[in-house]
Amino acid sequence: MGYTQGLVCRECGAKYDLAPLHVCEACFGPLEVTYDYAAIRASISREEIERGPKSVWRYRKLLPVEDEPVVDLQTGFTPLLKAENLGRLLGLRNLYIKNDTVNPSFSFKDRPVTVAATRARAFGFDTIACASTGNLAAAVAAHAAKAAMKCVVFIPADLEPSKIVNIAVYGPTLVGIRGSYDDVNRLCAEIADRYGWAFVNINLRPYYAEGSKTLAYEVAEQLGWRAPDSVIVPTASGALFTRIARGFQELSDLGLISTAHTHMGLAQAAGCSPIVAAHEASSLTVRPVKPSTIAKSLAIGNPADGYYCLKTIRETNGFAGSVSDEEIVAGMKLLARTEGVFAETAGGVAIGVLKKAAESGQLDPDETVVVYVTGNGLKTPEAVADTSRISVTIGSTMDAFEAALRTQSALEPVHA
Repeated sequence: MGYTQGLVCRECGAKYDLAPLHVCEACFGPLEVTYDYAAIRASISREEIERGPKSVWRYRKLLPVEDEPVVDLQTGFTPLLKAENLGRLLGLRNLYIKNDTVNPSFSFKDRPVTVAATRARAFGFDTIACASTGNLAAAVAAHAAKAAMKCVVFIPADLEPSKIVNIAVYGPTLVGIRGSYDDVNRLCAEIADRYGWAFVNINLRPYYAEGSKTLAYEVAEQLGWRAPDSVIVPTASGALFTRIARGFQELSDLGLISTAHTHMGLAQAAGCSPIVAAHEASSLTVRPVKPSTIAKSLAIGNPADGYYCLKTIRETNGFAGSVSDEEIVAGMKLLARTEGVFAETAGGVAIGVLKKAAESGQLDPDETVVVYVTGNGLKTPEAVADTSRISVTIGSTMDAFEAALRTQSALEPVHA
């Protein structure tokens, strides 16, 4: 059996049985999963985890599943890269990149979706769905294909063409909505109520969100069972940010790592930064905004977990920052040319905020810093289309090459 006990309201504490619910009937607060931590502590160990599958399912006891077979695409246990070149440039001696660009559908969204799809099937749903800015739709469509479930995904109609291809290849019913993500999400909430589909980020949200905790578990394990000093997380709805913080705290509470004192750093695009704006105003009230940014995967103007993100920043003595579209593109290019990681625009946001934090002295040169890079650059190649050029064109002879070598500085090897 699993170790989940039920659902509890994050506001009033009302308790519910495990069911496809996400809103408290008493106060309309959000619901989250509760666990029997005493039982987990008595049965879990570092050694047991290390013997597990090289995927998120090595942490199964900390995820909201029972005995059911999982919908598994081998998500997770992605590389934690020591970013020596980028760290040297920024004056950070212990900088790491958590590279989630290599997940099955090329973003971190496979983590929450493998959990949500497993629960959807266990609850008896035959149709899985979502409201998405792109990455989630691809993850849902991929897992639906694996689970042989029907799939309907809803996206803003103006989504990047590369992301639409990344979704459509799995064969879902793909619905484009004229409007922002917030418009898409409102419509999907109505559809979920009327049609009873398994919307992973609506009626299955409590289970879905838990999958993101694995990004904390993996980082701690990969660092030798310790929490980093600071992390930087690109943020849209805020669920990823709060669940990474919860993941470190759970490991500490269970005795798997020493007390976690990780400073949680939140990164948003300046064109959609309602959480950052609230933090800078020393407020816990998030005022919705109309998104205007190339980082469409982060373009959620009314973040569901915004309030909880602000509380987490305060509780962890964390920080928040935003970057312009120009700085996002610069961040994507900087990461690619220093560490060989091609990230989507959300990764450019994280690197841009990292750069600002390092240059302002917000980060200590000797502390362990982890930056979460959550999506693959091939999802948003349009952002760096200006790099698509051939340095020089020559004939297919050695004479042509050597003539160009004598006259073209473009043939000189480039160093990062």
